[in-house]
Amino acid sequence: MKTCWLFLCLLLGPICSAFAQGKYLTRTGRITFFSSSPLEDIEARNEQVAAILDLQTGQVAFTAPMRAFVFPNSLMQEHFNENYVESEKYPRATFAGKLLNWPAAEPLTSGSARNVMVEGDLTIHGVKRRVKVPGTLELRGSTLVVNAKFAVAPADYNIEIPLLVREHIAKSVAVTVALTCPSQP
Repeated sequence: MKTCWLFLCLLLGPICSAFAQGKYLTRTGRITFFSSSPLEDIEARNEQVAAILDLQTGQVAFTAPMRAFVFPNSLMQEHFNENYVESEKYPRATFAGKLLNWPAAEPLTSGSARNVMVEGDLTIHGVKRRVKVPGTLELRGSTLVVNAKFAVAPADYNIEIPLLVREHIAKSVAVTVALTCPSQP
């Protein structure tokens, strides 16, 4: 009986590992941003982020509709869309990149988290910039959980802040990405 279990584990081990290193997709990822300043804190969340990660190749891509950012204050949301990011003209923020040093020597296994670095092109407001972002990948059963935190300077993406409030708004915005991606066949 022990031999049978051992044989079964040896047979299924590589199959489960290969399954765990496939493609993961979500259409309900979350991006939040926060900026603290003397005038007022600015906070928003977007829960319509589409993302795909391929653990075989290390490719990562996401897209976030700009109008899907929700603010606690509707006037702030209107100013964000019309005056700052110009959502009509630039309806999406995108990222396309690759996990660095991937594939890892050891495959990602269920219940384990791994610190990673991703490098790629972040496009906001029609401006594409090369960025490196630290994050974590965690496999929970057949679901990949992705978390990342990084800073974005609106000036780097030609987002103009009106002179009247420029000195009262932070120069950098803290961005948090949280994705829960089921495995894809």
